[in-house]
Amino acid sequence: MTDVDKAISTAVKTGRVLFGANNAVKSAKLGRAKIIIVASNCQRNVMDDIMYYSKLSDVQVIIYKGSSIDLGITCGKLFMVSALTIRETGDSDILTLIEKTSESVEESKIEAVEKTNA
Repeated sequence: MTDVDKAISTAVKTGRVLFGANNAVKSAKLGRAKIIIVASNCQRNVMDDIMYYSKLSDVQVIIYKGSSIDLGITCGKLFMVSALTIRETGDSDILTLIEKTSESVEESKIEAVEKTNA
């Protein structure tokens, strides 16, 4: 998780980032985000809107394991951040990091299925 935190922090410092759930919904509707990060304690109706519109516009959504307070601290802000929209990653390698973790999750799911079938 510290790698993801570091990548988010770098994206906030060097890239183009928007804070807040309203900005995340707008960016998901318009398809202008590279990735949207949502805190685990984000309101259910807001999270559903972000997920729905991001599927329509093919924007990747990541559920942050911490709360909105933790996401705000990771971003270096003194307020809660329920959703974070990354439009430009800057010097951050968050997109490659997310791809690697999603591939390893898929591989572990495949291994688990093979073990249960054996």
